[in-house]
Amino acid sequence: MNRGVSLVAAFIVVPIVWLGAAGCAVSVGSEAEAATDVSDFDASVDVGSIDFATSAGEDAQEHFIRGVAILHSFGYEQAREQFHAAQEIEPDFALAYWGETLTYNHPLLPERDLESPRDALKRLGATREERAAKAGDERERGFLAAVEDLFDEGELADRRIAYMEAMERLYEQYPDDDEVAAFYALSLLQAVGPLGDDSFRLNVLAGSIALGVFERNPYHPGAAHYIIHAFDDPVHAPLALPAAYRFADIAAAVSHARHMPSHIFIQRGMWDRVSKSNDSAYEAAVALWDPGERVGDMVHSLDWGQYGDLQRGDYAKAREWIAELDDLVERTGDEGRGKSTVPLVRARYIVETEEWETREITDDTSSSELLATGISAVHTGDLDLAREAAARLRKAGERQSGDSSTFQRGPKPAQVMHHEVAGLIRLAEGDADGAVELFDKGLAIASTMGPPRGAASPIKPIRELYGEVLLQLERPEDAIAQFEDQLLYTPNRPRTLLGLARALSAAGDRAAASEAYRSLLEMWADATEPKELAEAREFLASGAAPTG
Repeated sequence: MNRGVSLVAAFIVVPIVWLGAAGCAVSVGSEAEAATDVSDFDASVDVGSIDFATSAGEDAQEHFIRGVAILHSFGYEQAREQFHAAQEIEPDFALAYWGETLTYNHPLLPERDLESPRDALKRLGATREERAAKAGDERERGFLAAVEDLFDEGELADRRIAYMEAMERLYEQYPDDDEVAAFYALSLLQAVGPLGDDSFRLNVLAGSIALGVFERNPYHPGAAHYIIHAFDDPVHAPLALPAAYRFADIAAAVSHARHMPSHIFIQRGMWDRVSKSNDSAYEAAVALWDPGERVGDMVHSLDWGQYGDLQRGDYAKAREWIAELDDLVERTGDEGRGKSTVPLVRARYIVETEEWETREITDDTSSSELLATGISAVHTGDLDLAREAAARLRKAGERQSGDSSTFQRGPKPAQVMHHEVAGLIRLAEGDADGAVELFDKGLAIASTMGPPRGAASPIKPIRELYGEVLLQLERPEDAIAQFEDQLLYTPNRPRTLLGLARALSAAGDRAAASEAYRSLLEMWADATEPKELAEAREFLASGAAPTG
């Protein structure tokens, strides 16, 4: 791809496709209409339905098709088993090795294993030319050439761009091939970070291509999956709702497929569905896990499920998620993702429930723990501990590196958290102007970050916290602006709705405050523990503004 020309051309073409896609999405009038029955399909096809013609014989092809379908849902270990089975049947089946190479790294996260995909290619042939000679036709050689570029020498960013360009050439050559289209769409999403594309052009192009595949084949796992990733933000999420409703049914055998709809449900503030999606995903992950395998799917669903239940006000279940994660780490011996997620879910629980709790700070204390401890320390009057947390967060923001545009990684979240804690300390010291200045600086950093792709990041959104501070400073109109802005990033977030209701009441707008309290009670319809339930009910019943 000529980066200066093709991206501009893509941007010109996309709005035409975008309007058609939007019209299609809007035509789905209800959840019931979107949740298409898949019971009339072959029960063995519990990973979706794809059409991927190859040069392989029937037996190898059967394993290959299942492997690719699972790969589209990021079920890497499951997919790899199928590709290995195809290789055993036909040792020179080039695309079986192509598929295997794509099972070692999550395409939207930093690379963690470069040697395994290279080893897979070496098993097919010693050189690039030898491997290409085993491909069945020009299309198969195109797929193979693309992963040769992806796992070649050089920096990851350059290799991902080269991969995208190779897939673009293949797409131009085979525009009616749904598998080419699906993998091209994913390659565009892979390239967002390396190209530094903050305009959403690549997401829109990827989403429009995936929507086209989805319209032709509503049981294609990759189409549904990549639509969700492409439109995983509050503004565009409505376009992905049909895919979100359907994806878990398309590929019920893959835990990640059961989890992925919650990306869109979070963006829409559909907390019951976030909880149920991750309950289901966790069950599937447990059933599929074998000793020695990564625990990522189990941890991911526990993490997201806890966030959803906290928003539902189901604090008891949120505590169960923490206990389950503790048990998971212990019984699997995990020293990686599971162990690192335990501090996150504990810190999130403290912040969301406002059950303030401080912990000893060590060199291993995570940024989320520092934030929870820092906020708790201010509320409990231990400003020295709060200052230590703020100082550690400042250092974390200085030393961390990496791209923060995808899933809120990099130094910016820690920088924002530092300003949050430091601002609260200034406020507790009586320096209102200093507190506002620090929050303004933190907000400026947060404004350069993309919207959260999942749970709030940081775990206490700065706009929400700033609104609470402004309300404390008797600036309700300014507080309203912060809460309303936060709801654009995290729709239906209960603590933001609570702050908005309080600010509207303080500003004298009883009607709007009542509406915000009603929305809060809808989010907490089945909750019993949040102490603010009584506040909302009393406000709506008595006609008097709350004192808290």
